[in-house]
Amino acid sequence: MCFAIPGKVVEINNEDVTVDYQIEKRKVKNFLQLKIGDYVIVQGGFVIKKIPEKEALEALELITEN
Repeated sequence: MCFAIPGKVVEINNEDVTVDYQIEKRKVKNFLQLKIGDYVIVQGGFVIKKIPEKEALEALELITEN
């Protein structure tokens, strides 16, 4: 089972985006329609899904509780 942590898009440069995971930022490939501030799930260096902000924040809260 994989555990995916939502990240926030903070920079877009064509197909490359920078995703902020609060403790680090990573450059990944993207082929979806995104804008700065969107929350995403990344797998294998590619954005695979855009998720609603509320869902992302709830997941991040659960992760940081413990």
